[in-house]
Amino acid sequence: MTLVQVQPGPVSAAAVRRTVADVMETAGPQVCDDMTVEVALAVMTSARTGHLLVCDDSGLCVGLVAQAQLTAAQGSYASSDMVQLRDIVGHRGPVTSPVTTMAEAARMMRNSHVNALPVVDEHGSALGVLTLAH
Repeated sequence: MTLVQVQPGPVSAAAVRRTVADVMETAGPQVCDDMTVEVALAVMTSARTGHLLVCDDSGLCVGLVAQAQLTAAQGSYASSDMVQLRDIVGHRGPVTSPVTTMAEAARMMRNSHVNALPVVDEHGSALGVLTLAH
């Protein structure tokens, strides 16, 4: 996992030119939005990752789901083996482009209150994940 430390204060010219493509991690596990919470947790455990990229039936990235979200869903539904990822992810969440500057991506993440963003190409296909450390 690639972590980028965001420091408050003035941003250097070099930091402004750095793009998401320079620091994103590879896409990792991608799962379909019709997968159940139980299966997604098993995939996440097997892949030893803290998040999964969620794609729709046409292969477009619709968001990212974290282990904490799955665990919360598992405990809040009477039968989590019937709950699909599309029920948790909802509408397409915030995503970013590989050509987005790091300064802009960091601002987007702070404004969206997320710790990770899917990185998608111009067609909406997942390329990677950007994770910021606070």
